[in-house]
Parts: sequence; C-alpha cells; structure tokens
Amino acid sequence: MDKVRDKEDSCIVRIRHLMTNRRWMRMKSVTTVMIALVLGCILTVMLSMWHLDVTFNHSFLSGQEKSKETKYVETLGYNYLPQPKNTTTWLPKLTLNGKPSWNSSELASFSTESRSILKNNKAIAPHTLVPDNDSLLILSPLKNNADHLERYFELIDSLEYPRHKISIAFLVSDSTDETQQLLIEAKQWYQEHSPEMRFNRFDIFHQDFFYSLPRIQRHLYVKQRDRRIMMARARNYLWTRALGNEQWVLWIDGDLEYYPPSIIHDLMAYDKDVIVPNCVIRKKDKRGKWRNNLYDLNSWQETSESRSMIESLEDDTFLAEGGDAPYITHRKYLNDFDEDEELVPLDGVGGTFTLVKAHVHRSGIGFPTWLFQHQVETEGFAKLAKANGFGVFGLPNYNIRHVTE
Repeated sequence: MDKVRDKEDSCIVRIRHLMTNRRWMRMKSVTTVMIALVLGCILTVMLSMWHLDVTFNHSFLSGQEKSKETKYVETLGYNYLPQPKNTTTWLPKLTLNGKPSWNSSELASFSTESRSILKNNKAIAPHTLVPDNDSLLILSPLKNNADHLERYFELIDSLEYPRHKISIAFLVSDSTDETQQLLIEAKQWYQEHSPEMRFNRFDIFHQDFFYSLPRIQRHLYVKQRDRRIMMARARNYLWTRALGNEQWVLWIDGDLEYYPPSIIHDLMAYDKDVIVPNCVIRKKDKRGKWRNNLYDLNSWQETSESRSMIESLEDDTFLAEGGDAPYITHRKYLNDFDEDEELVPLDGVGGTFTLVKAHVHRSGIGFPTWLFQHQVETEGFAKLAKANGFGVFGLPNYNIRHVTE
C-alpha cells in the first residue's frame, strides 16, 4: 500500500509541475504576442507617415514640373528650397524691349579701359563670324563668389550670341557666403521672369569637397598641388554632370572684370579644339598709373630650356608657375609673344576663359587629378588634350581682364 501511495504522490507532483510549465508557456506566449502587436502598430504608423511624405513631395515636385518653375537646387541628391527673403535688389530691371538694365556706377568707372581693350581686340580679330547654330554650354565652378555675381551676369548679358543657344551651369563648393542662394534667385529671374533673356538651360549643382584655404595662401607653392587637384575634381564633377548635346564648352571664372561682347564669335572663328585669350589684371606702376599686367600664368608654351629642365625632374615633381616656386620653368607666357603673333600654339592653359569643342571632353579629356607630365587641372588638361591629338592655342594680343585683387 505504501508503494502505491508513493506512486500516486509522484504522479501528482509531475502533474502539478506540468501544469505550472504550461501556465508559464501561456504567459510567455501572451507576452510575445503583445510585443509583436505593439511593434506592428509602431511600424504601421511609420509606414503611413512615410507614405504621406512621399505623396506630398511627389505632388509638390509634379506641380513644379507642370508650371516649369525652378525653385530648388540639386545638391547631393536633395532638393533645397530658396530662403523666403527678399534679396533680389542685385538683379537687373527689365527694359521695354525685355533686355536687362544693369545700373552700377562702380562698374562704369572701368569703361574707358574696357573700350581700349575692345578696340585692340577688334584690330587683331577682324574675322568675327556671323551668329550660327552652334550651341554653347558655359561652365563656372564657384566658391564664395557672391560679391562678383552681379558683374558676372552683367558680362554674360552683354554677349553677342543667340541666347536660346546658350546653356549655363554652376557648381557651388565649400562656400560660406550667399553664392548658392543668389544663383537660385538668378535662375528664377532669368528662366521665369525674363523671357527674352532665358537660357536654354540653367543648372546649379552643389558638391562640397571639404577643402578650405585662406585666399592669401592660394598662390603659395606648398599649397598649389592640393589646391589645384581639388579644383580639378570640381571641374570634372561639373562638366560630367552638365554637358548635354552642346557643341562648345566655355569655362569662365566667376571673378572676371571685363571681356568683349563679341568674344564668343571671335574665339569660335579660329575653329580650334581649345583656345584662350590673354587674361590681364590692372595694377599700378611706380608712377601710380594703372597698367594691364599678365594675370593667367597657366597659359604658356614650352621652350627648349623648359623641356631640358623637365627632363631632369623626378616623375613625381609637380610644376607650378609664379609665386614662390623653388624653380624657374623657362616657359613662354602669352605676354612674351610679339604684337604681330595673332595665334600661337600652347602647351598649358588656364581656366579664366577657355573655349573648348565639346567633343574634346566627350572623348574623355578632363582635368587630371594626378600628375600628367608634371601638371594637374587646366595645365594637365592641355597636356592631355595635346597627347590625344587635339590642338591647344592662345591669342597673345586678345585681352580680357580679371578683377583687381
């Protein structure tokens, strides 16, 4: 009998233990289900909010496309709306014939010297072509250029070239001023409020390279290699993003002070793959008089002496002109040519005002970010173009002017 009772007690204990485990399992299952329901609710709410946001953005952007209004700038895949502030006073007013009217007494002070440059250029480039059907893409990489944008667009508006044949694109990089905001306003003004002056295309790109260099140090030799490589990256980003089916590409610096209205026709008339004018800058001489001195030292021609010097260099030696460079390159700059030398072959070019046939870029010729024959950026571009059979030329006596620094 005792054995029977022991077995009954053992069975009862097992049954109680089993029931306890089942309660625990049920409680655990209920808890799991509760957690799953809560997470499901949270996920549903998040998906609903995302759907509303996408629907709003889609309808907003669709409305922009329908009205052809350009109120945002592409920047790293995002759309940034312009700030709701009134800073349009720098833009020109439209005249009765739809042309912009720029009014700047400060700029008018240079008119006498500008007329002198224009007279000189007409004398050495008399075979200006009649406007034709060639399309043109103007490219300008900009950084902290807000103070020069008014003059930039005033010069663009003065160009004697069919406006509907001109597209224009900007790359804003590492700027801390209002360059990007002013460009957005300019885009709205030209493309939406000024039908006569509307560009075929007006693009603004933004790509920061996180590179900062005080302006006073930008010509130091020890800074040149990194600085020029960064500029090459900016130029490559811009032309690869902006170039469409245009026939010509024109690189223009954002801080030029003057170039003639006929310059595009004048340069196109030579029918060269790459061509540059002579960029000068106003400086006072010892007597206090203003003189036009050479500015762009990056446009040059190799000489027998410079080639001999290059042959003695190590492969990783970077060459830069002027400044505090530890060597003399013995190259021939545009101001070293005679007055009767109208068109000369070059081995290096700058980027202040460079006209390029678009097929040069389309063939893969960009701006080297690595050393190519000891050069990078625009000078490396010229070397690379020549190595691929393209012609690179300069006009020693056809002048444009850079702002005084």
